[in-house]
Amino acid sequence: MDWQSRIVIDPNVLVGKPVIKGTRLAVEFVIELLAQGWTKEDVLRNYPGLTVEDMQACLAYASNLLKSERVYPLAS
Repeated sequence: MDWQSRIVIDPNVLVGKPVIKGTRLAVEFVIELLAQGWTKEDVLRNYPGLTVEDMQACLAYASNLLKSERVYPLAS
């Protein structure tokens, strides 16, 4: 999934949070809805401007971000 074509970061929109292109819906908001148990159909019904591809882009963006995360053990 090429999330770069669907997710944008603009300092003038939601203080620079990643959003779905052409909307003011933050990636974190969509992920939170899915984490709360909303189905894809629930999201699409409540936010008719979104597509399944937009939701997949949100998940791909989050996955990419987590893959780049580094964890360093603390010395005890």
